[in-house]
Amino acid sequence: MHRSTAWPLTWVYAGLVVYASLYPFEGWRDQGVALGQFVTAPWPRYWTWFDVISNVLGYMPLGFFLCLGLIRSQPRQPMKHLASRHPVLTAWVLGSVLSLCLEALQSYLPVRVPSKLDGVLNALGAWLGAVLALGLARMGVLSGWSRYRTRWLVSDASSGLVLLALWPLALLFPAAVPMGLGQVFERLENTLAEVLVGTVWLEWLPLRETELQPLLPATEALCVALGVLAPCLLGMSLMPKRGPRWVLLGAVLVAGVGASALSAALSYGPVHAWAWFTPQVGLGMCVAALLAALLVWRQVPMRVSAALLCLALGVDLSIINQAPEGAYFAQTLQAWEQGRFIRFHGLGQWLGWVWPYATLLVVMSRFWVDEDAREESRPSGG
Repeated sequence: MHRSTAWPLTWVYAGLVVYASLYPFEGWRDQGVALGQFVTAPWPRYWTWFDVISNVLGYMPLGFFLCLGLIRSQPRQPMKHLASRHPVLTAWVLGSVLSLCLEALQSYLPVRVPSKLDGVLNALGAWLGAVLALGLARMGVLSGWSRYRTRWLVSDASSGLVLLALWPLALLFPAAVPMGLGQVFERLENTLAEVLVGTVWLEWLPLRETELQPLLPATEALCVALGVLAPCLLGMSLMPKRGPRWVLLGAVLVAGVGASALSAALSYGPVHAWAWFTPQVGLGMCVAALLAALLVWRQVPMRVSAALLCLALGVDLSIINQAPEGAYFAQTLQAWEQGRFIRFHGLGQWLGWVWPYATLLVVMSRFWVDEDAREESRPSGG
């Protein structure tokens, strides 16, 4: 038996939707507008296809995971049983209610404009995602995935699968180093310094003795290699067999390249979709692919893969947090934070910040759980 990943993904994605809808979380004030006034307001005159598509696609995963979780759950309470009998309707209602609540809260944010068109499009996205989940379930795709998961993965792989599914999304937000996630120290230092200005605690804040220097090409290639190797090792820590690991390796490479190209296209334009693929990036990806292939061929045990993952993430985070944010990267951040990508700001940025640390926490917790279970199973001496 194994736990479904649908509910963890639902909660994670719902949190990201809330963050992206209420960003920047500042300037809250009563603007003299009723919470539900946007519902009776006229339809907006000006809209773009980008807004329409983004609102629909933004809620499709939420409806998909909600419906999938309801299909796979076996509730004992009457209300929950009724919801599981009508998963599409339930997912559509919950997604619509969440969208309406967030649109209403945007009335208190001066930089956000609530719109019933956004609410309708969000509800449509939740419904389409739920219909897709139900259709895949009736076609037998989900049951086939369950059989493959039983053969390919360990029973407690839910948290690891969630992290693997979120890795390509974390790459959508532009990074100073391609495939480099978790670069938070410089922003954390600046934020703490701003918060502590005018207090005696500012003197306690540790400062860097030297200015951050750009990474050397070889060091950048190393960061890229470790960034690609991390999801490969995470998957290997969940897969005992060699065959699924080969599939994982190919999927990680395709997802990493595709997400990075899409991020560059959104940030700098479709013409510059491959501007990030420099010689050092290509070298790092080749090194990661060769090392991962060697580990798969040698069929490294899952616990060894988990230990190597912790080592790789530790080295990668240590190096990448010593790199400064370049001028072009700062301009890209400004475009994402103030431009049309404001709705995706929280979705991508927080994933890019948190993913490596969440992975370390999950892998280390599995170590502790395994060790505790092993200690309890050992017979006591006497």
